[in-house]
Amino acid sequence: NPISKLYTLNSKLLNIMEKAKVLETIKAAGEPINAGKVAELSGLDRKIVDKAMKQLKEEGEIISPKRCYWTAK
Repeated sequence: NPISKLYTLNSKLLNIMEKAKVLETIKAAGEPINAGKVAELSGLDRKIVDKAMKQLKEEGEIISPKRCYWTAK
């Protein structure tokens, strides 16, 4: 189904853009920050930030130097 494929592609693209925005926000902070601050600075919904950060952590893009705070690797 072409509509279904388009929806899936759009969803994947949106996810990539959200992850990029989260990573960009973390890098721009210049110090470890928590998910709430990422949401505040990026303007993204906290649930989206949490999901993106989970993926970025699994991909090795971000690390946690102290509990609940994150920085780019």
